[in-house]
Amino acid sequence: MSTARATLTLYGRAWCHLCDDMRAALEPLLAEFGATVEVIDIDTDPALEARYNELVPVLAFEGGELCRYRFEEGPVRAALTRRAASARG
Repeated sequence: MSTARATLTLYGRAWCHLCDDMRAALEPLLAEFGATVEVIDIDTDPALEARYNELVPVLAFEGGELCRYRFEEGPVRAALTRRAASARG
């Protein structure tokens, strides 16, 4: 059984208002599930900039993309719920 907190990854840009919006919309779910988010500025890594460029923000979890451009609560909640259930046993 894993007790590690779930960590989502938000790929974005420092100047991106959609990235700020996604981060803010994510906060209640982070609190509800005791999860964290790692924010990665794609402009600091040429490979990430090439991969995501105009797709940001992109929210990923455990190797899969949950949403891009706009926050979608359903997929994020489902992923965190699955993770919590597997951590319980």
